[in-house]
Amino acid sequence: MARRRGPATASALLALLAVAGCGLGPGQGLDAVTLTVTHEYGRQQILEREVGDVTESDTVMRVLEGAAEIGTKEGGRFVKSIDGAESVSRDGRYFDWLFYVNGVESNVGAAAFPLRGGEAIWWDYRDWTSALHVPAVVGSWPQPFTSGYEGSHHPVVVECLGGGSACTEVRERLAGAGVEVADGSPSGAIRVLVGPWAMVRRDPAAAQLEGGVEQSGVFAEFGGALPPLRLEGLDEAGAVARRFGVNAGLVAATRRYEAPPTWLVTGATPAGVRAAAGLLSTAKLRDHYAVAIEDGKETPLPVPGR
Repeated sequence: MARRRGPATASALLALLAVAGCGLGPGQGLDAVTLTVTHEYGRQQILEREVGDVTESDTVMRVLEGAAEIGTKEGGRFVKSIDGAESVSRDGRYFDWLFYVNGVESNVGAAAFPLRGGEAIWWDYRDWTSALHVPAVVGSWPQPFTSGYEGSHHPVVVECLGGGSACTEVRERLAGAGVEVADGSPSGAIRVLVGPWAMVRRDPAAAQLEGGVEQSGVFAEFGGALPPLRLEGLDEAGAVARRFGVNAGLVAATRRYEAPPTWLVTGATPAGVRAAAGLLSTAKLRDHYAVAIEDGKETPLPVPGR
């Protein structure tokens, strides 16, 4: 079970995530951005809209204000509500609005996050008690591969860690989304690790899953008494809610410190890795934090709690 955080910790981070403020005035026109608003880790979509007429003076907050009814608190520093859904605490658990740009958790507030055009902005209302910090998610595929993150384009590399044919499929799916995969290991690259968990876990970013959801932000882990380890889906509280079979696969994203996000295409067995590679599409990843697959059936993560 992950350790709970109190309201003081939440306020410090939420102040960064949802600071309200004014725009900077007129600016040069940019490509349209997409705005998605969901509840409960993307399970319920409230709004999805392409927002045009975006200028270089616009921010994430300004786009939200133009598309939804919002309320603020603490002198306008936090988002209190979107279309009536308010920040609350219930039975010792805390529910708030958090946002991602191109699938990456922002390290600046919404009012301070400038737009450069083409971004995918995702606001989600969720129980953050066990995982306030979820550094990266997969639900804005093919972002961040197509446009980068934090306002900069980054190279993309596929690291094949015993993934076999799954590595080829991952490269093909990235290419099909318009992503040019770089050779070698360029500095500042967004990495996609492809291979069985026994190999992938050796990477420091991937190994964060073994520290629980509070460390990795991923509602999944690999457990079991004997190899091969089995994929386990966690609920919102960070507890094991479902144990998958040995051939289940996982697509998830995480981030270590301030490094670029790392995507994981993995499973306990080669069959699980191949199944995970087949998830790389908008239809299967859209609005999900992470996705498991077993016997051709996808399971968005976290698994709904009891």
